[in-house]
Amino acid sequence: MTVQTPSTTLPAVLIVEDDCALVALLRYNLEESGFAVVVASDGLDALDRFAAAVPQIILLDWMLPSLSGIELCREIRLAPAGRTIPIIMISARSSEQDTVLALDAGVDDYVVKPFTFGNLLARMRGLLRRGDTAPPHEQVAFGGIVMDLTARRVHRDGRLLPLGGTEFRLLHFLMRHPRRVFTRAEVLDAVWGRTVDVEPRTLDVHVGRLRKAIAQPGGADMIRTVRGAGYALDDSAE
Repeated sequence: MTVQTPSTTLPAVLIVEDDCALVALLRYNLEESGFAVVVASDGLDALDRFAAAVPQIILLDWMLPSLSGIELCREIRLAPAGRTIPIIMISARSSEQDTVLALDAGVDDYVVKPFTFGNLLARMRGLLRRGDTAPPHEQVAFGGIVMDLTARRVHRDGRLLPLGGTEFRLLHFLMRHPRRVFTRAEVLDAVWGRTVDVEPRTLDVHVGRLRKAIAQPGGADMIRTVRGAGYALDDSAE
């Protein structure tokens, strides 16, 4: 497969969409508006193209072959080059819950199909203008744990914690809502997305890995399991 490399003189947009008619419409209008366009028809192809040439902005469908838009967004956000790239999700899913889930996954804006190109272009230009300024150094802290969201590193009492991508997302979700109990379904939706079929046992494995990674010798388990309910991050857990 030949990888398309966008022009260095034009703002590059990566379109991740498997609807050929919509891709053709977007490509024509974006090129007429001064963008260099790269297209990927599935999630894995999009990761390859992202690695080959980092774009200035990404237009992302939710329902994609091989890797959902939600999971793709999370993977891009884990890459150093993808932390600050504007991502707009374009989807036929129109519920408030879908919008919140997409925003929690890391998208910057959510556009519901059908839409007008003028509206989409205005949103794109707004995000690109916002990206002209450097983002602040963002951290989340709770119970001695400090998450550096810019560097994608986690420390507890000065010790670097060896977290994988899924454990990082799981901990970030729990740290944004400390002491709140989430059901297993809520955790699965927030960390993996509703379009991904994940066995409950998979959640148990990742929670176990996270427990082990953040544990302190002789210290209390900060991830509280509430029987019949779910999980919470609690610095007073025993």
